[in-house]
Amino acid sequence: MTTRHFACKTADVLRDAPKIVSVSNLSIGIFSLNDGYHALLNICPHKGAALCEGPVCGTTRQTSDREFVYDRAGELVRCAWHGWEFDIRSGEFLVDPTVKARRFDVSVEGDDLYLHI
Repeated sequence: MTTRHFACKTADVLRDAPKIVSVSNLSIGIFSLNDGYHALLNICPHKGAALCEGPVCGTTRQTSDREFVYDRAGELVRCAWHGWEFDIRSGEFLVDPTVKARRFDVSVEGDDLYLHI
């Protein structure tokens, strides 16, 4: 069972810069993407760094040729300590989807954002 907690105002969450809030003694990063708001625990599952304080970015994807293209701009957060890249929507580590950052559901009511913990 989850409990709804007020997190912040929608205006507090900027594109490409998560709003980090403290709710129920948890540090949580709230991200604004083109499909809505998403939240991740601000702890990298690799070594415990402040995951949400890393850059919001994309990643390189190999094409059928011998080249790479930059893809998924603004949909990933990269751990500042070791560069591990996580999908903001699912919390999945790109290299091994079985490794996940903890994610939380976010709901919007008017101008208020709520986390479901």
